[in-house]
Amino acid sequence: MKFRTSVPVIEQEPKIDHTSKILLLGSCFVENIGKKLDYYQFQNLRNPFGIFYHPGAIGNFIEKVATAYNYEEKDVFYHNEQWHCFDAHSCLNSSNKEELLFQLNEGINKTRSFIKNATHIVFTLGTSWYYKEKETDLSVANCHKLDQKYFKKELLSVKEIEDVFNNAFQCLLTINPDIKIIFTVSPVRHLKDGFVENQQSKAHLLTGIHQFIAAQKITNADSCFYFPAYEIMLDDLRDYRFYAEDMVHPNSLAIDYIWSHFTEGWIAKKALELFKSIEIIHRGLGHKAFNENSVKHQLFLRDLEEKILSLKNKIPTSEFKNILL
Repeated sequence: MKFRTSVPVIEQEPKIDHTSKILLLGSCFVENIGKKLDYYQFQNLRNPFGIFYHPGAIGNFIEKVATAYNYEEKDVFYHNEQWHCFDAHSCLNSSNKEELLFQLNEGINKTRSFIKNATHIVFTLGTSWYYKEKETDLSVANCHKLDQKYFKKELLSVKEIEDVFNNAFQCLLTINPDIKIIFTVSPVRHLKDGFVENQQSKAHLLTGIHQFIAAQKITNADSCFYFPAYEIMLDDLRDYRFYAEDMVHPNSLAIDYIWSHFTEGWIAKKALELFKSIEIIHRGLGHKAFNENSVKHQLFLRDLEEKILSLKNKIPTSEFKNILL
């Protein structure tokens, strides 16, 4: 008997291997998948401006990257003894204005350089709800805890979401015409917007993504794809034992499960074959010796060093700390 529904994952091309370069932009789910890519030694860059929740924030960032935008003093503001930028997450905030401007421009330049040689971009969208600053009527990526009286909350329509994706895609093509985009919708529920409002928001995202991909298949058949992270969480796992204590974010077990589906659909076989070797090295590096000076432990370290060097020959970009100092 079958007691659960499995979400099918379609194998996609071109596969991701250890020569691939993956840019990840979007919600906190990007950080979860990015950490997995780090662990398994894939080349990736994620959220240079911090977490983005809505499509407009990602679209604005991509447009500024494509135009090599240079942030100046007019683009930042001072609040609560720190400098902020409405285009970036609060993780970039700084008590020093010049430092913030440097981080913003460094993020633009680093991302543009990365995209030139990137193979895949993962967009993870969290919500269709967004905030506009009343004074400028421009959407913001983050309100930075300013009083809500300075903003108005709106819901992106399906058409507006399609337009954001289309503009972002055209911008990306000016930098790298061979780039492949993988869309996902974050399984994290934005319940602060309301239960019904969250479902409406996700519905707009899903419809906007699929209508955009369908339109692109006419001229760019192999450029845009969808990975069902949202559906796996809600239709396959759909149990509170797979959620963190806040009952909103997926826990580590759920993240591992979704990652396993991602590897099934997107990771090349030759890369998967190296996973076990990578896991063995990580476990070895985490090993705590009873006696660090013992002959047995020194032999263990030499064996581990040989494993690292062997893997380095297969993945030249791999990075593990030097254990024999």
